[in-house]
Amino acid sequence: MNKKLKMGMVGGGIGSFIGDVHRKAAGIDGMISLVCGAFSSSEEKSITSAEAIGISKNRAYGSFEKMIKEEAKLPEDERMDFVAIVTPNHMHFPPAKMALEHGFHVICDKPMTLTLEEAVELEKIIAASGKVFALTHNYTGYPMVKQAKAMIAKGDLGTIRKINVQYLQGWLSTALEKTDHKQAAWRVDPKRSGIGGALGDIGTHAENLVEYITGTQITELAADLSAFGEGRTLDDDGNVLLRFANGAKGIMTFSQIATGEENNLGVKIYGTKGSIEWYQENPNELVVRWLDQPKQVFTPGGNGGYPESSDYVRIPAGHPEGYLEGFATIYRSFAKELLLTKEKQPSAQHDFPTAKDGVRGMKFVYAAVESSQNNARWIKM
Repeated sequence: MNKKLKMGMVGGGIGSFIGDVHRKAAGIDGMISLVCGAFSSSEEKSITSAEAIGISKNRAYGSFEKMIKEEAKLPEDERMDFVAIVTPNHMHFPPAKMALEHGFHVICDKPMTLTLEEAVELEKIIAASGKVFALTHNYTGYPMVKQAKAMIAKGDLGTIRKINVQYLQGWLSTALEKTDHKQAAWRVDPKRSGIGGALGDIGTHAENLVEYITGTQITELAADLSAFGEGRTLDDDGNVLLRFANGAKGIMTFSQIATGEENNLGVKIYGTKGSIEWYQENPNELVVRWLDQPKQVFTPGGNGGYPESSDYVRIPAGHPEGYLEGFATIYRSFAKELLLTKEKQPSAQHDFPTAKDGVRGMKFVYAAVESSQNNARWIKM
């Protein structure tokens, strides 16, 4: 099948940061075309947004309900194949549920839903639908993250014993939500963000990253969450002790009030034979330290790199790939799986975050909030 997959979008209108990211990422590998969208709850704004990105106003809708119903009426070769949901958290579950129930595949920004109950229900709906669902934990799409995962899976580092992960930002060090800053406003609002602030926004990325790379799950945690911003009810900073299924112990720290930090996501994983270190702000380098060998630095497509990383490299060695390409990797893997479904071929188990990861993320958020409310008591996930 050579035709591009057709994407519809919920949210992502003019002024949206993440909507533009998704559009660019979806187009990088030439497998997907955006054909329609409910870019705003205002039909006028939705049409304006559509025309600004070259979409016919006839395929711009004032609600996701209307988009899904109208697209479902179109012939199969005209209607959208899947829906990309790029809204604040409280608007993830309703369009995902409706799209799946009307026969459309779904790719959704994280966290998967507003509540844990919604996440569990959505996982059941996805399973019953037989449709492909992907969650955009984009940092799993980086080539060096793929290599880190492969090294641990192959046993190169030995038994994993200690895991440190951080995600530090400083953009909420001041009260941006009290200005005309839409991104800040919804993230500090429990009705739109859920019970976690920075915890749900970036803490879930840290949780997902360590579980993805190590192949083991967090079983218990003890969390200390804080809201330093005046008047904030949701956390903007957190520190979490972690216990893993394989016996490893870990520490997580995340913050959006770490003054001066930009997007400092990093992970250190220590095994009995060696350790790895990776930072999102320097994504092309995976540092490996060995028990009995000199330190090594791996790069995407470079000498000595693993095929698990080179499979995800688009450009020659030494040319940086980053944030957009991480999203694009998820879109590409999702698209490959969707094409198999359309051709009635068996799943190839392409590597992208799924509903299972989404439920794990929500369980992490709820466990961390419960722990913090009980003086950092250990809580099972």
